Amino acid sequence: MQLIREFDPWKGELCTCPEKYSLSPYTGCGHRCIYCYASSYIRDFYNPRPKNNFLKRIAREIKKIKETSYITISNSSDPYQPMEKNLELTRKTLEILKEYPFKIMIVTKSNLILRDIDILKEFKNLVISITLTTLDEEISEKIEPFAPLPCERLKAIEILSKYFPVVCRVDPLIYPLNTGKIGEIIKELKKRGVKQIITSTFKARPDSFKRMVKIFPQYKELWERLYIVEGERKRGYFYLPENFRRKLIEEVYRITLEEKMDFSSCREGFSELNTKNCDGSSFFKV
Repeated sequence: MQLIREFDPWKGELCTCPEKYSLSPYTGCGHRCIYCYASSYIRDFYNPRPKNNFLKRIAREIKKIKETSYITISNSSDPYQPMEKNLELTRKTLEILKEYPFKIMIVTKSNLILRDIDILKEFKNLVISITLTTLDEEISEKIEPFAPLPCERLKAIEILSKYFPVVCRVDPLIYPLNTGKIGEIIKELKKRGVKQIITSTFKARPDSFKRMVKIFPQYKELWERLYIVEGERKRGYFYLPENFRRKLIEEVYRITLEEKMDFSSCREGFSELNTKNCDGSSFFKV
């Protein structure tokens, strides 16, 4: 199986990303975010492991990719999850990629990325995407138990934005856990140098829904009504009702534009609101 793969090969009708490749050194993720969608289709997702012979395989595969290509590291597993601190597969991958003129986006929710700032500065076309779901440390510890705290991510964003275009995924919007203080989140991100806000609502799968109600039993009836009873079923996911989703997304859109940043939503069906590509790739140099 190829390690560098076409993103969204199923051509999901709600995906508006430009053509790109996805690359991840790891299978699974040690951040153990309870809302994660990938756990429903990647075996033993919360028991992360490095991919076999990863560096040798990447060194071969990379020679077959067009040099004008856009590669994301990574879409379904954080490249800076806890085991990266010792294994350094992501760092070694960057050492290989820096020799090519690819457009590279790194997607993470970890401040460990700062360790590699020396290598990152060698890239000529790099965008960094940091995920920040909440500013509330108590909520963060419950929904993202092994990920860095929000304050650590904000510090990383502030440092990185001095050197690279940084976009932020305020994602997922989990009503009502993190939707009441969206304005505070966006204003804080603006202060730290973020150029674009990318957002989407929590899309439930049976396993993620079970985890959510186990940690937040007080919302069980509310979420069952919004997702199971009144929600929409799309490609195996339970979405919030469309009008409710639009209201949440438009609130993020309004505040983001007030703060004079760019905006996009992800797999929501509201692409008319996007001011830039839905993944931050608009900040690549032409």
